[in-house]
Amino acid sequence: MIIDMNSLEPVYEKYKDNIFAIGFNYFKNSIEADDVVQETFLKLARSGKEFENEEHLRNWLIRVAVNECKRVSLSSWVKKKVSLEEYTGQIDFETNEESRLFTAVMSLPKKYRQVIHLYYYEDCCTAEIADYLGISQTAVTTRLLRGRKKLKEDLLEVWKDE
Repeated sequence: MIIDMNSLEPVYEKYKDNIFAIGFNYFKNSIEADDVVQETFLKLARSGKEFENEEHLRNWLIRVAVNECKRVSLSSWVKKKVSLEEYTGQIDFETNEESRLFTAVMSLPKKYRQVIHLYYYEDCCTAEIADYLGISQTAVTTRLLRGRKKLKEDLLEVWKDE
């Protein structure tokens, strides 16, 4: 399957939220996350790449989004940032637990936040995450374990206080 200008819109609609979530997870603000979405889909439109199937396309988009996050983070350009609290206030969570979980995940150090997001929200396996981030599978597994442990500690504290 080749993505051209006619088939770009359905792909955009299907994956824009996933790409935004990757960018938001990396930068903790919506402005850079929107830029990551825009750049990722611009690269797709310009690529002329042929994809074997939907899974190949999805993996390509995730890889490009992660690489775009890395590229933007190296840039010296400073943009207006929206605070995490301000952005969290704009999201309609179904329950207080979802809100707390989101806040807890976003408060993790970036190295744990990235693997937690890719594993649980994007359904990537540890081998894919290792490939996307350029780290070993062992490092991914370790980061997942430490991230889960930190989340458990943080969330238990909040729930004990209630």
